[in-house]
Amino acid sequence: MKKIIIPIIAFVVVLALAFLTVFILAKQKVIFINEWFVDKSSSTIGVDISSYQADVDMEKLKEQNIKFIYIKATEGSTLRDEKFTVNWENADKAGLLSGAYHFFSYDSPGSNQAENFIKTVGDNVKGRLLPVVDVEYYGDKEQNPPAKEDVVRELTVFLNKLEEHYGTKPMIYTRSDIYDKYLEGFSGEYKMWMSSLYTPLSWNYKGDWYIWQYLNRGTLEGYSGGEKYIDLNVLNKEKDINDLIM
Repeated sequence: MKKIIIPIIAFVVVLALAFLTVFILAKQKVIFINEWFVDKSSSTIGVDISSYQADVDMEKLKEQNIKFIYIKATEGSTLRDEKFTVNWENADKAGLLSGAYHFFSYDSPGSNQAENFIKTVGDNVKGRLLPVVDVEYYGDKEQNPPAKEDVVRELTVFLNKLEEHYGTKPMIYTRSDIYDKYLEGFSGEYKMWMSSLYTPLSWNYKGDWYIWQYLNRGTLEGYSGGEKYIDLNVLNKEKDINDLIM
């Protein structure tokens, strides 16, 4: 009996150590395991881009089974992504389902940020994806996080102004720790696009979601002159992409 039990125990220990090693390396951002959990052949895959990807060939992205794209439009109260207009027009010409997103600033009024987005994106949005506000840390904000009441107040102003203008609630992009700190009260009101780049989303977020950004080290053909990598996203299989179209 011992001859049987000892090898079994040894196998279990080795397997447990292997899983623990993978988990630690994933948490330390050494390896990227999320692609193991996404079946690209049967999932609705999308990308998000900004001027960092420089010149983007929308037709080439479509050829690689990319079904949707989010394009950075604005940041804060004054910044406009220098590639937004050409990316916005080219996505439409290619028939690639597209939407615009705004990078939220903790350092300027939500009303001014909304005006920047609306002026940049314009009103020709029928058939496009919901507008998105990207709420994440930048600079030293993770080490010195802004007060929750300030974030909630200005973000609410921003969201309300976009909803008033476009007649639909925007979607919110964030990650689980920021959601827990600032956005839990928004749950149920807004569709969520969650980022979890190093471990499966279900490991650290139990709420409802429409899009999961699962990798920021994706490599595709169709962009050149800038960043080597591109963000990859997947639609929740229990959701319908049509629910995100204006």
